[in-house]
Amino acid sequence: MNGLGGLNKSENGVVIGLVQLQLPVVKTKADLTAQTARVVELVGKARRNLGTMDLVVFPEYMLHGLSMDTNPEIMCTMDGPEVAALKQACIDNAIWGCFSIMEANPDGYPYNSGIIIDDLGEVRLYYRKMHPWVPVEPWEPGDQGIPVCDGPNGSKIGLIICHDGMFPEMAHEAAYKGAEIMIRTAGYTAPIRESWRFTNQSNSFCNLMVTANVCMCGSDGSFDSMGEGMIVNFDGSVIAHGQTGRADEIISAEVRPDLVREARAGWGVENNPYQFGHRGYVAVKGGAQDCPYTYMNDLAAGQYRLPWEDSIKITDGTGFGFPAPTRRFGE
Repeated sequence: MNGLGGLNKSENGVVIGLVQLQLPVVKTKADLTAQTARVVELVGKARRNLGTMDLVVFPEYMLHGLSMDTNPEIMCTMDGPEVAALKQACIDNAIWGCFSIMEANPDGYPYNSGIIIDDLGEVRLYYRKMHPWVPVEPWEPGDQGIPVCDGPNGSKIGLIICHDGMFPEMAHEAAYKGAEIMIRTAGYTAPIRESWRFTNQSNSFCNLMVTANVCMCGSDGSFDSMGEGMIVNFDGSVIAHGQTGRADEIISAEVRPDLVREARAGWGVENNPYQFGHRGYVAVKGGAQDCPYTYMNDLAAGQYRLPWEDSIKITDGTGFGFPAPTRRFGE
């Protein structure tokens, strides 16, 4: 399956490289420009490192670091110089790339956005993080859903970001929309290590889906990101895992979307994506296709409320220095 990290690429394979990028410190526009150049340099390293690589993936916060600084001077736009440089890097190295930007938002806090660019420099997927890591992150909640795009060698790819992966619904939505490979980029630090590992594996197994997951790596003098590049097969087994914590190391493996499709079509036992919406099909024709989940119905009705909601103590970011919000989502 792995093909020795992609060295021996099969006809139906997609070779993915995960860059455990050194955690940067970015305070000024000049810092942002320099960090963009560093990412471009590493796109070139990925291509030189492995000629069979189809897609190189950079972690969340690759341009901005973990400061949570919302200074407009260092925010990006989709038509700005940083994204233009990333597009050119993909063209110059004939490789697909997955990248992270903090995106300017004229109507509120910036978006934490991810993009996938193909080897011709075209943006194929554009995603805004749905679940910022509250109460620490100030980003506007994503408003565009979870997109899926056509990827290299006939694959279907989805992208979620960091804390998104702690919600099973996010991975299920990606699979429901056809993703065979789901990328999860992150800036997580060491306290999340075990949660990172088992959620990556459960996201894969519960959805018969390959997941490719990578964090920032190393220290910025305040925070220590953990790297932990993980490529997990659709049965939950780990194909490749960067456990050394070595900054700028590229963890690679070949994955097989055709085998994902085969499992989704042919599995009976544990064909979880299908069986979720066809409960008990042995007993009733086609299975039950109702929605028996109270939280789903309440969420759809705008009435989501936990039994212990009144006892929850942290419901905004004031404890981390952010002002209490007054604007409601969508306003």
